Amino acid sequence: MKILAVGDVVGEAGLDTLHALLRRIKRETGVDFIVVNGENAAGRGLTPQQADEMFAAGADVITLGNHAFNKRQIAPYLDDQPAILRPANYAPQTPGRGAAVFDGPQGLRILVMNLIGRCDMAFGPDNPFLCADRILKDFAGRYDIALCDFHANATSEKLAMGYYLDGRCAAVWGTHTHVQTADERVNPKGTGYITDIGMTGPIVSVLGVCPEQSIALFRGDLTEYFKTAPGDCALAGAVFEVTRSGACQSVRRVWQEYRR
Repeated sequence: MKILAVGDVVGEAGLDTLHALLRRIKRETGVDFIVVNGENAAGRGLTPQQADEMFAAGADVITLGNHAFNKRQIAPYLDDQPAILRPANYAPQTPGRGAAVFDGPQGLRILVMNLIGRCDMAFGPDNPFLCADRILKDFAGRYDIALCDFHANATSEKLAMGYYLDGRCAAVWGTHTHVQTADERVNPKGTGYITDIGMTGPIVSVLGVCPEQSIALFRGDLTEYFKTAPGDCALAGAVFEVTRSGACQSVRRVWQEYRR
């Protein structure tokens, strides 16, 4: 089977791009299962309406990250919608769930887990490595292949997770930094890996934000609220080709432009 992981969808521009390209990419690549990171659809956060739009565009599962609860109206929706995952290593009283099993092609059971890193992040989630161990143990016998979206800042933490889960997950990919890396690989024990799958949104931008606003921030100027950059967009992600036994055979980056 083929799994498509789509990088952080940024703003309405990213949502438009997802609607325009996702089903076409699915046809062209023959992917069977799609995971989309949606934590920036509202700039910071995700609304229930935007989540429904992502499902309508073709997403099977939506993952989140450090902006999971910036739009508080999503909180009760997470309890009602099992196909949206927030980081599993958040506090246990947090709404929603961080891992779940979904139906894949030919009866395959797909475990998807969403974890968040701790290096240079402005909060204190539980240890993501130990959390991954608990999830795989708790779901043992109830899934055929496992996938992990690791929403983390440090490349070292992402690389370490890729090797830590090598042979235990079919695919591990990084999100959060919005810049697609060129280190896609199959790790020694058969896990497909890439440090960051990139973002879905404006091409001429700094992580989706108008460049002049980001430059002003780094200069130390007083700035207004960030705005999503205008102009043409791209959908970024990666396709993992996985056998029924859970071994990844290949990883291929995806980058398609959308003229707005």
